[in-house]
Amino acid sequence: MHLAQFSQWLPFLLFAFVASITPGPTNLLVFSNSARFGWGAALPIMLGGCGAAAALVLAVGSGLGEVLASLPRVQQAMSTVGVLWLSWLAWQIFRSPPADLTPGGNAARLGLVGAAALQLVNPKTWMMALAVISVYAGHGADRLDRVQALSLLFFLVSIPCMAVWAGLGIGSQRLLSPRQMQRLNQLMAILLLVSAWAGALL
Repeated sequence: MHLAQFSQWLPFLLFAFVASITPGPTNLLVFSNSARFGWGAALPIMLGGCGAAAALVLAVGSGLGEVLASLPRVQQAMSTVGVLWLSWLAWQIFRSPPADLTPGGNAARLGLVGAAALQLVNPKTWMMALAVISVYAGHGADRLDRVQALSLLFFLVSIPCMAVWAGLGIGSQRLLSPRQMQRLNQLMAILLLVSAWAGALL
């Protein structure tokens, strides 16, 4: 990428970085699962969440966003499903006993498909995709090419951002006792619950 091209994409790269690194449901799930089960559990969530978010950017840029905007009841149903699902995940994290907070624990894990599905029913992710397309896609003849580039760049930026959260989770698992890890995961569960309901109500 030439310097002129880089400067052209820099505003979007900064947006993607801020959107990906700041705390949200996916970040908290990556942190919690990496702390409980290690990199092997965090990676599918990272790939599923980031891949689905990038796919939504592509879908919205291809016209699906306009369809969703015209169906408020579908948006409300998506919001309800997303909040209830995140609330259930928060409860599962909160109630996990210390024995399940080790890499070999047997607690249920959120996988690639689950992480991707959470993005698809999260209206905030759709709104993020709409903002990306509205601000950065342009209206020229190369619009579709730009949409594809935006989708790819968002994925490439969000993966290392999620890896930071996974690294923090793994580091906490190594430094804290099982009881301290349980308290930390309970805090993460509360933050996940607050994040889910704040996104739906605000």
